[in-house]
Amino acid sequence: MITLFEQESGALNMAKLSGGQAIVKVMEREGVKKAFCVPGESYLGVIDALYEHPDIQLVATRHEGGASFMAEAYAKASGSTGVCMATRGPGAANLSIGLHTAMQDSTPLVALIGQVERPFKGREAFQEVEFTAFFSHLCKWTVEIESADRIPELLHRAFYMARSGRPGPVVVSLPHDMLEETAEYIERHIQTEQVPEPSEDAVREVLERIRAAERPVVIAGGGVTRTKSADLLARLAEKLNVPVVTAFRRFDAFPNSHSHYAGWLGFGSEQGLLDYIKDADLIVALGTRFSQVTTQDYTLLGEQTELIQVDVCPDSIGKVYAPALGITADVKRFLEKALDMAVPAEEQEKQQALQRLHAAYLAFSSPPKDYEEQHVDMDGLLHDMVNSFPSDAILTSDAGNFFGWLSRYYRFDRQGTYIGPTSGAMGYGLPAAIGAKMACPDKMVVSFSGDGGFMMTVQELETAARLQVPVIAIVVNNNMYGTIRAHQEKHFPGRVVATELSNANFAELAKLFGCYGEQVRKNADFLPALEKAKASGRPAVIEVLTNPEILSASQLKTVQPNAERVNK
Repeated sequence: MITLFEQESGALNMAKLSGGQAIVKVMEREGVKKAFCVPGESYLGVIDALYEHPDIQLVATRHEGGASFMAEAYAKASGSTGVCMATRGPGAANLSIGLHTAMQDSTPLVALIGQVERPFKGREAFQEVEFTAFFSHLCKWTVEIESADRIPELLHRAFYMARSGRPGPVVVSLPHDMLEETAEYIERHIQTEQVPEPSEDAVREVLERIRAAERPVVIAGGGVTRTKSADLLARLAEKLNVPVVTAFRRFDAFPNSHSHYAGWLGFGSEQGLLDYIKDADLIVALGTRFSQVTTQDYTLLGEQTELIQVDVCPDSIGKVYAPALGITADVKRFLEKALDMAVPAEEQEKQQALQRLHAAYLAFSSPPKDYEEQHVDMDGLLHDMVNSFPSDAILTSDAGNFFGWLSRYYRFDRQGTYIGPTSGAMGYGLPAAIGAKMACPDKMVVSFSGDGGFMMTVQELETAARLQVPVIAIVVNNNMYGTIRAHQEKHFPGRVVATELSNANFAELAKLFGCYGEQVRKNADFLPALEKAKASGRPAVIEVLTNPEILSASQLKTVQPNAERVNK
């Protein structure tokens, strides 16, 4: 028997398809390979149409937040557009955390959400939410498809909107009854986005200004990581003798061990680097939106600093700082043209500045091999991670105080090896690792989370176990919401409230899901646990118990061997 999706496209044109079948046909033509969801009755028409599809895998997760995080990380790792699905009302609200993450990270994502039947709208029907209003400021575009015959037109447009310009999430609302009606399927052309090219005059002016500047600095952001242009940027930096820093959570936008790398921007950046940037006479910003964290609460650029901003989206240029020169262009195309036109620079003073900046970065970012017996020292843990992980390993992370050690000490020397939320979303690490591993099954994928964030999506261990996705989850456990505790101690000393936690033994919990689990209480036991986790061939959890008195990578250590814990 030949199924709907085994027929030639031409034979389908003008055929009668249900709304659900038309949705899936568009997904197929857009190259979708995986869709992440929690199933719901409001879009069963789509789920049923996927039943017979030979190439699109429907991944059922345990929470809609997990589904949207997986889809968002899958899009980053694969370079394609992520797809997630949820039912109306509560399902859609749960999905929204990943959509917000995709918006702030400029990740192409299409969310298909079931909606109440068209005749019931406006009556506060069961789980009714007006999605176009609800998601309007969280997404690039939101549309409700009112008629099945408009599915090819509007859904193809949704995919185009998600991946074009500054990429981002798009929500498509699907009324339940519309998915079950039939209409003639008229095949549409898939729109191919044309990225803006920089003019030769604009590129020449940038190169001249860099050559004339005494203290130029390049800030590399998501426009570099999205277009996988880190190698191009490294070659241009070498040619121009200019230092490069990476924006918040864009570590892999430039190889960290490269002689022209000066460090990263975000929480806990090295003060000397920040001072150098504030005193710079020229900043060249490549594909960064100058977030609050990157700019240190919008204080990064000095009054004397001239700014050149290159971004694919004209709306991002001048949004935070007024540039002397704004160029609307794809960052990769800009780098290609600049590399072709640049003349090698040989200024001795710039070379010496590069050496000083990179030496300061190396000194700041080299983790000491500090081992403890009473708990796991985070410096020592990062030392072992840096020296044992393969260079192409993909790391995903949550938000939390543990992240300070990862951002300071781990060196990302290959592009596509870090996936994290610039939105600071907790619970991201584990589902993101699952999505990334499904996109890159041949690579080692490790999530790095605190106990607070890990518990928010711990149920996705079952998803990983059921689908046999062998990610490794490192859980840094100090039995508290550590970042908030640190702020609490700073601003309201001695008044601890709402930040203390108690936890199950995460290693034992992992075993109940069918995963490998091990609890590590001292540094010497971490590497053996890592090897056993890798050898298990299963999803794995390595729980590391840390000193709750040490809340940041810059804090002076005081060992507390008798610190009370709740780990049974």
